[in-house]
Amino acid sequence: MQNAEVVGKWMPQHALLTAAEMARADQMAVAAGVSSPTLMENAGRAVADEAAQMVPPGAPVLVLCGPGNNGGDGFVAARLLAQRRFDVGVVSLTPIAALKGDAAAMAALWTGVTHVEHGSGAFKELVGGLKRPALIIDALFGAGLARPPAGDFAGAIDWVNQCAAAGVHVLAVDVPSGLDATTGQALGTFVVQAERTITFHCRKTGHILLPGRDLCGPVVVADIGIPADVIGAIAPLTVVNTPSLWSTRYPWPQSDGHKYHRGHAVVVSGPAHATGAARLGARASLRVGAGLVTVASPMDAVAVNAAHLTAIMLAPFEGPRGLAEILADARRNAVLIGPAAGVSLTTRLLTQVVLEFEAAVVLDADALMSFTLDQDDDADPVVGHLFSLIAENPGRPVVMTPHEGEFKRLFPDLVGSKLDRARAASMRSGAVVVLKGADTVIAAPDGRAAINENAPAWLATAGSGDVLAGLVIGLLAQGMTAFDAACAAVWIHGDVAARFGPGLIAEDLTEHAPPTLRALFERSTPSAVPTGRESHG
Repeated sequence: MQNAEVVGKWMPQHALLTAAEMARADQMAVAAGVSSPTLMENAGRAVADEAAQMVPPGAPVLVLCGPGNNGGDGFVAARLLAQRRFDVGVVSLTPIAALKGDAAAMAALWTGVTHVEHGSGAFKELVGGLKRPALIIDALFGAGLARPPAGDFAGAIDWVNQCAAAGVHVLAVDVPSGLDATTGQALGTFVVQAERTITFHCRKTGHILLPGRDLCGPVVVADIGIPADVIGAIAPLTVVNTPSLWSTRYPWPQSDGHKYHRGHAVVVSGPAHATGAARLGARASLRVGAGLVTVASPMDAVAVNAAHLTAIMLAPFEGPRGLAEILADARRNAVLIGPAAGVSLTTRLLTQVVLEFEAAVVLDADALMSFTLDQDDDADPVVGHLFSLIAENPGRPVVMTPHEGEFKRLFPDLVGSKLDRARAASMRSGAVVVLKGADTVIAAPDGRAAINENAPAWLATAGSGDVLAGLVIGLLAQGMTAFDAACAAVWIHGDVAARFGPGLIAEDLTEHAPPTLRALFERSTPSAVPTGRESHG
């Protein structure tokens, strides 16, 4: 399926827009016949509705308005809240006469504006004389902000955060002021810490990338009348990682299937003193549905692996040639290498052997780092050789799963947001890149990317990355595409951890995966549901 066909099916609740794409969505809505004042009125009404749920009727509300459309939304919200008999005050940090377009029109419908001359330094003195609000609506800056707030704007943001620390509710309009809506990064020193954020049509990438996600609080998405087909026309390349994106292609067992139809994954073990990581990956692969799983074990590790494996098979090998003999069986159609393999020339050679075959590949941890050895002293870093090996077989699924530290070693020159870096790395390497973290980004070489948001802090434990790599290889063995397999594995990984909660260790991820898998199964299409007459053999 081509890119445009895929993104054209993404709905507003899935798509993540950049600030520029959101501006384009507004323009397209106007071109389709929705007037810009109507969009602003609808946005302001949504803000008022959300504000009314955060404080009791009649509570004091202070609306801080800035220079653009975000400020216009604030003026609309203030008017509507006052009509509902809330005690509303408005402070505009921009002269009313300087407002333009719809913002100026909405400001004209509101009376009693308190104005701070820009650069006067009088903001804190002014608000100190106002009634303490129960709620502050931050309508200073929206997604279009491109530079750090300064002067009274910075002072206002600092004051808002002091109020929030003292228990005042804070509702941000579109994005918290001072936050880059595309990168999720603060543009400077001052950025609003919101209790809740309301945005319009669909979320922005900055709402979900960290630290933006934490600065926004829960994000409410309001429909303001932008036609749904605008998303298809814009064809954004970034999406929230959610099961609705890939669940219809999840490889559930079929009534006429058997284990040989479900793929045979191979996980390459480390040496005798470092075998546990490979077994974690192998068990995750089996748990997620691979029909057969084999641990390929160096000779010195055979005894310890054999002592721990039951349903998972064991294949001893000696050196690169021995591993090649194991992989020569084309039925072994997916290979994971890297967990506790050791950062060494030996691991590099074994990885090169893996990439000589047609099997799908997951490159994790030490398999990746072994291609960064001596790169600081090499005019032609060996990591470039890794990418060349991947490029030799562009049709083979390859997934790389670095954390931030490993990513910086692999791609030391890439800068920008986490999303930008992951996307650039995928295009350069030819592999699907899973840049791990609380906001894991999954990026494909064709430009598509998904950002994950369901990973709890409990996943920060030894071995959880090995389990994730095993989930990916298990899904690849069953025929999922690299991008789908990576997205599904990352989401499953997070959901299992969230269900388990405190006390999680890596072994729990495989043992407590069934409730997550069962819930996914129950939401699948009827055609994917087995009849109970599967062949077992």
